[in-house]
Amino acid sequence: MTEQHETPSGVSGKALVRDIPQATVTRLATYLRVLAGLADEGVVIVSSEELAVAAGVNSAKLRKDLSFLGPNGVRGVGYDVAKLRTRIEDVLGLSQGHRVVLIGAGNLGRALVGYGGFGVRGFTVVAIFDNDPSVIGQSYAGLVVRDVEQMSAQIPALTPTIAVVAVPDEAAQDVCDRLVAAGLPSILSFAPLELRAPAHVQVRRVDLAMELQMLSFDAARNDAPALPEIAEVGSGRVARRVTPPSHLTHAAPVEPARGRPTRRTAPHSATPHSATEPSTKGSVITP
Repeated sequence: MTEQHETPSGVSGKALVRDIPQATVTRLATYLRVLAGLADEGVVIVSSEELAVAAGVNSAKLRKDLSFLGPNGVRGVGYDVAKLRTRIEDVLGLSQGHRVVLIGAGNLGRALVGYGGFGVRGFTVVAIFDNDPSVIGQSYAGLVVRDVEQMSAQIPALTPTIAVVAVPDEAAQDVCDRLVAAGLPSILSFAPLELRAPAHVQVRRVDLAMELQMLSFDAARNDAPALPEIAEVGSGRVARRVTPPSHLTHAAPVEPARGRPTRRTAPHSATPHSATEPSTKGSVITP
């Protein structure tokens, strides 16, 4: 048996959550996924280095993230997988589980309700709603699609804590308004537009097209060759990145001999070594 430090007396999980940065919360969800996999493999103790490598972060960042949960683990021994998993679940609000309603039984909605990973992470889909007469009454993943017009009346009995919106863009705001009126505190939307909701309602948006665009940008940036020139829009001037000739290197000035006249020569114009920021908002990159 290894010693495991628990959360200090009088400090609740909710009190600690308020002080945790959003980036750390995101990584905690990753640590939880890794810990779940380790538990399935029968691993009892995991070191910070092993957990960090599996989560794709460095061990120092991992230890800092876990410090927000209170004392955990033993130096030189590691973390108890089951206890750390339970602690993260408590901080993320997963210990009691969540009941989820899904609005939209189209291709995306059916794929979401059929995904088995939600259940093992504490999210149970309890109802599906749609407005399509050809879909209402159909059964998907053991759930019968309900009429969205009955949603407001049926939600109190379903007692959901999260709603997932997977409807066309033009219907998303109306669905959001109905969910807010029904008392849903948390909404996850797959519509690309920003939804308007009161401050006490948490709304998160997943824009799959935007994520693909970011991947496209990363791929283009990694494949792009070095740019030899930068042209300033509208000026006709081109700033070239060049290596300064040896005669332009900085050297200490030579003091002229006393009594001998000094001949002044016009300074040579030299191409600047670095491009200045363009005065306009855009720039054109030329090969």
